Amino acid sequence: MSDKTRTLEIAPGDRAATLFLLGQFAMVVFATIALTTFLAGVPPAWLQTPANQIALQLGWRFSGPLSVILGTCAALAHSGSRLGVKKTALIFVLAYGVSLASELIGTGTGYPFGPYSYTNLLGYLIDGRVPFPIPLSWFFMVYCSLAILGRFLPARAGWATMLLWSIAGGFVLTCWDVSMDPAMTAATQHWVWHVKGPFYGMPYSNWFGWWLTGSIVAWVMLLVVRPREFAEKISPDWLPLALYAINGIMPIALCLRNSLWWAAIWGTVAMGVPLIVALTVGTRRRPAAPTVTRADPRRSETIVMAGD
Repeated sequence: MSDKTRTLEIAPGDRAATLFLLGQFAMVVFATIALTTFLAGVPPAWLQTPANQIALQLGWRFSGPLSVILGTCAALAHSGSRLGVKKTALIFVLAYGVSLASELIGTGTGYPFGPYSYTNLLGYLIDGRVPFPIPLSWFFMVYCSLAILGRFLPARAGWATMLLWSIAGGFVLTCWDVSMDPAMTAATQHWVWHVKGPFYGMPYSNWFGWWLTGSIVAWVMLLVVRPREFAEKISPDWLPLALYAINGIMPIALCLRNSLWWAAIWGTVAMGVPLIVALTVGTRRRPAAPTVTRADPRRSETIVMAGD
């Protein structure tokens, strides 16, 4: 092989992240089609057979949690290949712990979201109240929200920048809930509101709870991975943006299917604006030079060198 021949080396973490992302995308597409067609009304005759009934029950029980787990694994693999295992594990544990605490307080007291409770559609309930996948989704969606911000917000050192990122990160996360909450309560019964709120049954206090919790989760993550590191190592890649967008597909589709028009319209706008800004208006930071390998005919081993 010539000295000038170079082969791009793709990190195993990136391969895994892409596979997990594709897995979640496939599940989201299938679930969206099912929930907006043959599961939207009276079950068709072919679904009444014993075998299909078993498949349906398994699908209801495992598809939701599995989709969230795949999204979490995509974020973990993506982060691990860029930030390292220790930092990735730490931001995951902190995000899971803070969001779980907020959900336990919320389901126990009604603050800061409003009075609500979860059903068993999302899997095992921690302390009989909070499905275990819920804090997982807080982690990877805040991760994606911060990745979006890193494309256009300043990433200077200092507490003021961290505060700005945290507040904005909570806001970008809350954009997801504009369609998510009506889809999960008015269109399905993944959780239940104990009051009659003005937005398809949801109280506006829920958005404040999302923003507050999301901002705190973003803050603790940024204590480990500062804005500059996030902007330089995470934000330039496409995967967090794709992960954020994929998780908006099903709630928006369910809102459309159930004629929750304002939830669908405003949900699309809310999630679309930060994505469009990140992709077109924001300054995309150039990622670190890729690692490439080159075979040296004079030696038996492979030389690893920085790309141009």
